[in-house]
Amino acid sequence: MFGTMNDLNSETQTTSPIRVLLVDNDPDHARAMAESLERIGYRCTIASSGPEGVRAVETQTFDIIVTDLVMNEVDGMGVLKTAKELLPECEVIMVTGHATIPIAVEAMQQGAFNFLEKPITPKRLQAVAERAAESVRLRLQNIELNRRLDERFGFENLIYASDAMKAVIERLRRIAPTDAGVLITGETGTGKDVVAQAIHQNSPRKKKPFVAINTAAVAEHLVESELFGHVKGAFTDAISERVGKFEFANGGTLFLDEVGDMPMSTQIKLLRVLEERQITRVGDNRSIDVNVRVIAATNKDLEKEIEAGKFRSDLYYRLKVVSVHLSPLAARREDIIPLADFFRKQANRRNGKQVKGFSPELTRWLFAQDWKGNVRQLKNVVESMVVLDIDDVLDVDDISPDVQGEPVVIPPAPPTSAGPGWLVGSTLREIERWAIEETLKITTGNREETARILGISERNLYRKLNEYELK
Repeated sequence: MFGTMNDLNSETQTTSPIRVLLVDNDPDHARAMAESLERIGYRCTIASSGPEGVRAVETQTFDIIVTDLVMNEVDGMGVLKTAKELLPECEVIMVTGHATIPIAVEAMQQGAFNFLEKPITPKRLQAVAERAAESVRLRLQNIELNRRLDERFGFENLIYASDAMKAVIERLRRIAPTDAGVLITGETGTGKDVVAQAIHQNSPRKKKPFVAINTAAVAEHLVESELFGHVKGAFTDAISERVGKFEFANGGTLFLDEVGDMPMSTQIKLLRVLEERQITRVGDNRSIDVNVRVIAATNKDLEKEIEAGKFRSDLYYRLKVVSVHLSPLAARREDIIPLADFFRKQANRRNGKQVKGFSPELTRWLFAQDWKGNVRQLKNVVESMVVLDIDDVLDVDDISPDVQGEPVVIPPAPPTSAGPGWLVGSTLREIERWAIEETLKITTGNREETARILGISERNLYRKLNEYELK
């Protein structure tokens, strides 16, 4: 997978006490309601008039507002209107007498959560408030989840330094806002799943489900059931009704990983679903409408699979409305060190370690490897080294023997592939500038790491950067 700048381990704000505003012309009634809610842990604020309640909404944040419907100057409807404009995540509970119930029903149509008819018992108030609080918590959790997904899968947070990946990201920016189907190709471990999630998270469907299925990991006779669902008794093991991935993903995105391994019989049904936007559960005759964006991925050459009679050409062209190809990591070496450094930080958090960086020798070793398993292999190797490290700096002695046989071969400096031919006959000043510039690229501008790789002090590096006008 690609690295991303943030992961999903921050604390949510949904554990804070529920903040309640009580708006009532009768101060004694407001205090009684507040005492009832404070007993179950809510933090209450009292406003003794409609205008005071509106001012509180304008200047403070609340999760629940309990407001009397009939008040002088500004009534409960006015409080509700202001709350929906300024605190859209807040729930509003209306308090009303018997004669104003039709107005309370109208208030619910305008967005009120519920209404309570006077007289109100403490238990009734607590029960309705707790349901409103649960609604607020769920909404905040969804907002927090989407925020973290934005951080994790926003294009600006994907880790890369190479021109090849820059071109991919620019292509993804154009693809994501559309509803077009996407075919992602590339070797195993290049990050096809992360690209699929990034497309979804940057699309209009981001608030709907993202559902993934690896068709190669599902038994051939169960693929159709996994995708389309089945009814009870459809086959021997179908002891109950099952909803398939397409239904789960309705309104959102379905990611079909390793689609090149899909059985031919399922390919035919998938093509029909893509064309008709309807699925039929296994063993059923009833069609179900679905609205799903399909993103497919494969490590196979599907054109060769078509020639071999293993993949349908019509399905191939239906899936490949637009395509994205991910090059192997060895073909974009500039991404190796930035990714490795991200995985180091990630492994630190996961394993409670304080590893500060890589030695110059290890940096050269990481850069020189072919990484046949691509980004996934790099991630596993770096985490293994972090776990084994004892001196807070990763060096060649932290490389597990099963990664590369003994002895570990460290390529000579500089940590780049063979330099361009123009360096021959160039001045030392030109060569030095090139070395600094290329090393900055593979460290994504990390000056401390660049200085360590080049074997010079940070102060000397800063001087060179100014001298050569390098950013």
